[in-house]
Amino acid sequence: MQFDRMRPAQIADAIAAGTPVVLPIGVMEYHGGHLPSGVDLLAVTETLARLGDQIITLPPFAYGAASHAVAGPEGTGTLHLDASTLLPMAEALFAALLATGFRNLHGVIHHQTEGFAQGMPTDLTFRLAARNATFRYLETTRGPGWWGDRAMQDYYAKAEAGADPFNWIRIHPLFPKGADFPFDHAGVGETALMMALAPGTVDMARVGDGGHWYTETAPQATAAMGERGVAIALAHLHQCLGLA
Repeated sequence: MQFDRMRPAQIADAIAAGTPVVLPIGVMEYHGGHLPSGVDLLAVTETLARLGDQIITLPPFAYGAASHAVAGPEGTGTLHLDASTLLPMAEALFAALLATGFRNLHGVIHHQTEGFAQGMPTDLTFRLAARNATFRYLETTRGPGWWGDRAMQDYYAKAEAGADPFNWIRIHPLFPKGADFPFDHAGVGETALMMALAPGTVDMARVGDGGHWYTETAPQATAAMGERGVAIALAHLHQCLGLA
């Protein structure tokens, strides 16, 4: 289900059912001459689309901290927004979703997630925004000292059982750590994903444009390889989102 197409009764039913609500997070970044700027976002949105009505998909956030590590801005398609500008928006969005009543919120990101445990600017910003929004919501609705109140003495036991309010919003990488699929930038892995998920965006005749080292493996990509990667990502998302 797409959130922007849902009526109030459908939203209320989804809240009552605890349906996962997912924010696709991406950036616009140069991916060689053969791939589009939105590779990192398309990898997420097109994979999530295969989950159908098992989830609610929010309108995607497409403008992250891409950085200019790969290419400068002029004529490349890289749109870099400093992470500090993202935090207020992300926090406000999560606060609005909590106020609506959602308690099973997720963000999914593919950009720079090879070291997700350590984090990179975009995912770290959304993770911090989630924590800030949750703290603010709890303090607003339960009052100062909410955690120290005697009514919370079973907090750790409930947290062990999955009832921790800091699980209301979670951010996940598209692929699990150690996935048996190439993680790269515009190489065989991402090219294969685009062949499977958004084939109309791929122009292999331009794979050599720029003479980049990181695109040299791209000619090895196939749509079948991409589908294998999508299957890995979907299995990971089923686990993260608690789907059957």
